[in-house]
Amino acid sequence: MNIRVYYEDTDTGGVVYHSNYLNFCERARSDSFFKLGSTPVLENGHFVARKVEADYFLSAKLGDELKVTTELLVMKAASFKLLQTIYKEEKKIFELSITLAYITFEGKPQKITTDVKELLLSLFSK
Repeated sequence: MNIRVYYEDTDTGGVVYHSNYLNFCERARSDSFFKLGSTPVLENGHFVARKVEADYFLSAKLGDELKVTTELLVMKAASFKLLQTIYKEEKKIFELSITLAYITFEGKPQKITTDVKELLLSLFSK
């Protein structure tokens, strides 16, 4: 997914505020679902962040065009782990390792069904 950096994404110096990289990654994950005519909120549940590890390498600035890639690393019974990388031109500027848990609408962990597993594999496997 390509993302343009807007004024609202930056601090007074025109540098992207640190938490917005997480927002960019969230947009890319959601956009993957939208492209298939779906949403991250599925019939029987949705996903929540369980663990996040972020590495900042270089700054993005106002007007930059960024590319977010997403790769499935691990699939478990009730969660999965993604690696999301943000590039500015060809340079890696940010990397996010995120574990997402599949939960019911009541907030209880649940097993990822075969249908949901197939959906995730189609979205995030290379």
